Amino acid sequence: MISRFLSLSFIYIVLFLGGYVALEYTLSHIIIDEKPTNEKPLYTIYLKSNGAHTDIVLPIKSDVIDWSEFFDAKDTLSKRDDFSYIAIGWGDKGFYLDTPEWKDLKLKTAIVAMIGVGEAALHITYYDDIKTDNLTKPLLITSSQYHAIVKRVKNSLKGEHPIYIDTTAQYGVNDAFYGAKGSYSLLHTCNTWTNDTLREAGMRHAFWVAFDGGLVDSRSSL
Repeated sequence: MISRFLSLSFIYIVLFLGGYVALEYTLSHIIIDEKPTNEKPLYTIYLKSNGAHTDIVLPIKSDVIDWSEFFDAKDTLSKRDDFSYIAIGWGDKGFYLDTPEWKDLKLKTAIVAMIGVGEAALHITYYDDIKTDNLTKPLLITSSQYHAIVKRVKNSLKGEHPIYIDTTAQYGVNDAFYGAKGSYSLLHTCNTWTNDTLREAGMRHAFWVAFDGGLVDSRSSL
């Protein structure tokens, strides 16, 4: 009886995951084009993936915003304040802080993330320069689109101002974590947040994504 229950449970889990992946692939490759505008693109930003997680990379200083006056670079281990770009990503706090590599993933962390009951965080990474490749795509945007991205980032934070997460779980010497609203789940992943940010800015985006593939592919013709 127990073995039959376990067998059925395994089959249901496999069917669910297979359906989830198939649905994600289908919806992530339905591309919604950029909203028409008479504005000229003035800024180059980047969509950057590490093969699983996506960030939006922005120039630190522009006439829209000076990110160095919003996020404090002294929160990084390097304490440097002379970077050119800032990468912003959203994700599950437990994944960010407790899972530096996939081999470190704990069952509890995975379950909390999947069912959407954990806390979220913004991960900020600073760069001197950005090189384009198959996983790093340049995006030309207007002033209105940049303002929309700024609004989205600020609205994703837990407070009116960034709340630094004091941790030793940095990925390098030039990154930091801040408290964020929302919860990671199978329906709202780190890549969903990136896609929704592009959507709110009226930029080209996928219908829905969970993984990075649809996002990266949506920019493949640029």
